[in-house]
Amino acid sequence: MENEPESGGAKPELERNLGEQPLAGVMDENGYKSADLVSASSLQLTHKMVGRARRGRRLTSNTKNKVHQAMTALLGRPVAMGELFNY
Repeated sequence: MENEPESGGAKPELERNLGEQPLAGVMDENGYKSADLVSASSLQLTHKMVGRARRGRRLTSNTKNKVHQAMTALLGRPVAMGELFNY
């Protein structure tokens, strides 16, 4: 009993690093840098948020929406969330 792990209802850990996202490819194809995406955003989007999004760090839905909105504004066309993120 002493060596048993506690099962106090803890949630299993989610994978936080999901690998490079399609967002990075879209930005590279169009020659955009993180600063371009930050400038295109009408919301409070930071360079750190964009960097985390490109590298595949799991984002909150709010941050994903900010990146999505900024990319839509930058490209000037509707962009599906699936074109930017694979999770």
